[in-house]
Amino acid sequence: MLVKEELKKIGLHAVVIDLGKIEIMEDISPHQHELLKANLMKAGLELLDDRKSILVDKISKVIIEMIHYSDVLPKVNYSDYISEKLGYNYTYLSNLFAEVKGTTIQQYIITHKIEKVKELILYNELNLTEISYRMHYSSVAHLSNQFKKVTGLSPTFYKKLGVKRKLNLEDV
Repeated sequence: MLVKEELKKIGLHAVVIDLGKIEIMEDISPHQHELLKANLMKAGLELLDDRKSILVDKISKVIIEMIHYSDVLPKVNYSDYISEKLGYNYTYLSNLFAEVKGTTIQQYIITHKIEKVKELILYNELNLTEISYRMHYSSVAHLSNQFKKVTGLSPTFYKKLGVKRKLNLEDV
């Protein structure tokens, strides 16, 4: 509804509004384009209007889904998984991602894996060995080194901080 209202404000009419996609009846002028982009941004939405940005957004979503929303990470290389999911050569995807995001796909994956590890540590249902296995690290040492490189903390210290924070919140 919000998007349709924003389009109407600048004199455009949507033919189709589907999740994440809009088809507009008229040709959009540069001025209307900028207005729409600014108004959507105020509403917390982003206008992805070029193929590169759209593809990079899809890469991000595949990675986030793979790491945060699947119980088991794929057994194949991440590069093969992403390439197969999106139907593009991995080298092309990797270069495009780096160009648009300013970071590599590998670094983006590592960042998200560490976020997931932090979450798993704080849930306190798995030990570090189980977490490293689940997140496809070759060893606990590898997980710990990467965790420390990204967060500046050891997983054990991070866990202690989380427990301490939880205790402080319970005292309130």
